[in-house]
Amino acid sequence: MSAADGREGGHAALMDGVYRWQRHIYDATRKYYLLGRDRLIAGLDVPRGGSVLELGCGTGRNLLLTARRYPDARLHGLDISAAMLETADATLSRRGLRGRVALARADATRFDAEALFGDAAFDRIFVSYAMSMIPGWEQAVDAALGALAPSGSLHVVDFGQQERLPGWFASALRAWLARFHVSPRAGLVAEIATRAEADGRPTIFTPLHRGYAWLVVVGPRADLRSAPASRPG
Repeated sequence: MSAADGREGGHAALMDGVYRWQRHIYDATRKYYLLGRDRLIAGLDVPRGGSVLELGCGTGRNLLLTARRYPDARLHGLDISAAMLETADATLSRRGLRGRVALARADATRFDAEALFGDAAFDRIFVSYAMSMIPGWEQAVDAALGALAPSGSLHVVDFGQQERLPGWFASALRAWLARFHVSPRAGLVAEIATRAEADGRPTIFTPLHRGYAWLVVVGPRADLRSAPASRPG
């Protein structure tokens, strides 16, 4: 077993342990503090027949809403937690979406999209409150950009640095998040922008709720921004 395989197995076991019971109440409780998720989904602007991949899809909540908003989109989700994927599969099946959404267990920092889904590149990739839980999250940014179509876009929402909120609030939030192995990434925007620039892509950064959350969108490569993002079917 390689060191990377060992880290992946350890993180997968940790996430399964964290969410073994929480997954049953996850969506009911997280809606109060995982802010900006619906704004991210609304901003995906998926082209007709376009392909969408969520890294760290969790319970399937975001994929369900994406499916409703973009009925012609081809949807995919991966997560390292088998427990979360079990819940996602059940959620999507109850809504009649099992055949439309492809799920796979994989590490967001290193995955083979073509092997998992038969699709090498996606029109839209999004990551919602997962970067703050992924060890080596910078590699997840690289992996996402590597699986992004040249004319596609990457959308990331996660905890910010609470830069315009009272210090006591930021301290209390971080202490509470640490109980769930969540660490807001101070370098999130800079790292995404640096990697996007190296790939010839622009970055748009939007702080939400006084810095409580950060929304980052990486656009199409500079020479392809006017090209269609996807060809249906």
